[in-house]
Amino acid sequence: MAITLTERAADEVRRIIAQKQMPETTALRVAVAGGGCSGFEYKLDFEAQPRSEDDQVSQSHGVRVVVDRKSLKLLNGTEIDINEGLNKRGFVFNNPLAVRTCGCGTSFGV
Repeated sequence: MAITLTERAADEVRRIIAQKQMPETTALRVAVAGGGCSGFEYKLDFEAQPRSEDDQVSQSHGVRVVVDRKSLKLLNGTEIDINEGLNKRGFVFNNPLAVRTCGCGTSFGV
């Protein structure tokens, strides 16, 4: 298993890449950092090349997704979607391994 994007999230990632005039081969890096309200925080970034041989690279709706092995242990099976509501806009993480989350949407615990 890996991390996947919904089609809407992949469209948004491609839109951001184009808007920032990054190369089309740019990958979305998904990672976990300690902190946040529930113990861990989701992190998203863009990069041209995977940083190390420990990275897992996959494709989801035509977008390259990169995750390090340590983060993958906490994110395996996660689907990233996008919320386009009036009150809240941004990426949403549907992580089957999270046993608790926070209202901020970027913090979780396992």
